[in-house]
Amino acid sequence: MYRNPSEMEPLLPSGSPDLEDMAREVVCRSSALGGQLHSVTQQAVIELLRMINSYYSNLIEGHSTHPVDIERAMHQDYSSEPAKRDLQKESLAHINCQRAVELRLRDAPDLNIADSDFISWLHRIFYEQLSAELRQVKDEKTGEIVEVKPGEIRQRKVVVARHVGPSSEHLAAFLDHFSTTYSPWRHHGVMPLIAIAASHHRLMWIHPFLDGNGRVTRLYTDACFQCLPLHGYGLWNISRGLARQREGYMAALSYADAHRYNDYDGRGNLSNKALVAFCLFFLTTCLDQISFMHGLLKLDGLLDRINGYVSMRGAKLIPGPKPEYKSLKQEAAYMLQEALLRGEVGRGDMLRVSGLAERTGRVLLRQLLDEGLLVSDSPKGAVRLCFPTHVACHLFPHLYPAQTT
Repeated sequence: MYRNPSEMEPLLPSGSPDLEDMAREVVCRSSALGGQLHSVTQQAVIELLRMINSYYSNLIEGHSTHPVDIERAMHQDYSSEPAKRDLQKESLAHINCQRAVELRLRDAPDLNIADSDFISWLHRIFYEQLSAELRQVKDEKTGEIVEVKPGEIRQRKVVVARHVGPSSEHLAAFLDHFSTTYSPWRHHGVMPLIAIAASHHRLMWIHPFLDGNGRVTRLYTDACFQCLPLHGYGLWNISRGLARQREGYMAALSYADAHRYNDYDGRGNLSNKALVAFCLFFLTTCLDQISFMHGLLKLDGLLDRINGYVSMRGAKLIPGPKPEYKSLKQEAAYMLQEALLRGEVGRGDMLRVSGLAERTGRVLLRQLLDEGLLVSDSPKGAVRLCFPTHVACHLFPHLYPAQTT
């Protein structure tokens, strides 16, 4: 079992020009993604992707709560089945943590997110929201049920597949070493992005908590991207890519646990070659998700899909979200497209855009607000686009699986 922080060297991969080239590509393509939509519309997409990120992060752990059910929970509409309700609350916990991280980083931009205090805080705010059942783990050797205490560094030995984590009494030293190496302001150029990839594995390798290490690591990784800052991040997320190739992700993590093969495999105790391979896998996943969202967020395509959605609603080929709204006038497409392009639109402008008589236009505007396709901060204020799950699956095909229940 590992007892000395030097035993997890190298902490950063070396000797891979391909890795640096890929990191530059991630920066460039993510930045380009951030320029495709109006900033207000971008925020609506980011709000949707918080929920999608929660879905995929929990899916990696084997917990599946469909985005439709997550959205219901966000409106306090919980399942009557205790197990399903607990999973809804787990997904909400992840969303709440994402928001809490964003607020904390906004208020403390110089925070060292690699510090053990921040990592423990992530674990605490997540686990404090879970039910008692979800805060329990079973010791595979003894069968003992152990409570996971929010934010508490583990006091027990852990074995994950073939990896034996560092001794619990030495975790503080490992985490201090991690904090120093991966401090956000230590690296420059494209190295911060490579450090994010490497730290994702090394935090999983340290395995500081009795349970929840995967979720905490992905929340930590989200925080890393925000700290760079990486322009465009939030319009894509890493969890979707990792979940869609879960077996490859787990295999890459396991491979990066490998010890050094020979004298040509770096100077640390662990394999430099294996860490390079994990970082390449991680950055390739980033590029895959950026490319996917780039296609979904192309303006012409989004405008066409809005028109197609309204047309199908008008023909009653797809149901509305509420029984009283079985159909949707075609003029709704003009309103939604205007909001997409302009971000926020005054209600009077919306009525003019529709081309309908004022009374009819107001009825249609009210329907779009009731259905959640448009939202406003006040009863008479400007409106902006929103992406509830009943429409998001049509506007952003393949972003998440279709509802099957």
